[in-house]
Amino acid sequence: QRCREPRRAFSAGRTAMGASGAAATGRPWLFLWLSPLLLGWAAGCSGSLRWPVPYRRFDHRPPADPFCQARYTFCPTGTSIPVMNDKDVFEVYRMQAPVWEFKYGDLLGRLRVMHDAVGFKSSLTGKSYTMEWYELFQLGNCTFPHLRPDVPAPFWCNQGAACFYEGIDEAHWKENGTLVLVTTISGAMFNQMAKWVDYDNRTGIYYETWAVKDRPEEGAMVWFEAYECSKFVLRLYQKLADMGAVFRKIQTNYTTLTVFSGEPICLGNETSIFGPQGNKTLALAIRDFYSPFASHHSIKEFFRDFWRIFIEVIMKRQFYLFYNLEYWFLPVKFPFVRLAYEEIPLPGSKASRLNSPSQRMSANTTLL
Repeated sequence: QRCREPRRAFSAGRTAMGASGAAATGRPWLFLWLSPLLLGWAAGCSGSLRWPVPYRRFDHRPPADPFCQARYTFCPTGTSIPVMNDKDVFEVYRMQAPVWEFKYGDLLGRLRVMHDAVGFKSSLTGKSYTMEWYELFQLGNCTFPHLRPDVPAPFWCNQGAACFYEGIDEAHWKENGTLVLVTTISGAMFNQMAKWVDYDNRTGIYYETWAVKDRPEEGAMVWFEAYECSKFVLRLYQKLADMGAVFRKIQTNYTTLTVFSGEPICLGNETSIFGPQGNKTLALAIRDFYSPFASHHSIKEFFRDFWRIFIEVIMKRQFYLFYNLEYWFLPVKFPFVRLAYEEIPLPGSKASRLNSPSQRMSANTTLL
């Protein structure tokens, strides 16, 4: 689980807040192999092409499909964000802990697979609060679809949402992670932030696990940006900075999961690919790609499907991404996939980087 705070659970209910040719350049064989799949690809893609592809926002949050069931209830102790005294002063805390700590202790922390949240403490009342953003139906469902025999299109159980609740479990965050003061804000700023969180939560619905870039080096072209727990925290910090918050000069790192690819090719949406007039060859290719990512019931199945994934991604160098309700073909390239713990400074921070990019990569990166 990438961004899951394991001690907090999920529920399908209300949150607490309630240009294709370039990809084939230098690879004519790839274009020829893909050409039968890509006939009419543009018909299902929306808008002009921009990099990175802007994350799509919606005017409302759809109800969860009954098929989607969470193993852990979403935000079980969550509340609406209360209106605070404008003259109050709140301490704002950066909070980070290993994913699935309740089950694996610090194991994933040693791999720098971390979950991020924000804490607040009122100077007038002494009360503290936690706010985090994560998946309603766990990471696997947000990253890969279900393939149902009676439904042609892959079926996605993918939503993410904000959760706000009273209290900060200081022992939890401090034991294997981070709980550190980053700024202070007024009660009036807190109330402004709450309105922004409500908007962000209503319009930013879908969890996006993968970032996609053309190479690992700094300054690389970004094709797609992830949208997960750390990105919510970063957006919230930036909103506070825009309102005048001054952040401390400390180093802050976040877990990233990146696929490396040549220029992506938009294939279409569910209707244009899987509908009555869809591309059956492409539909079958997408279903075949996702099939080995299903849940496994035996060690034998796991290793069989792991080998299939290796062949598809590493040997055939192909990956299908579902982003903004559209399917994209990624012509992946070395180093294929990277799990890293990257420094992203606080807004306005001039904090010096403690290591060079190459040193950070060797220390904090897993390449596949």
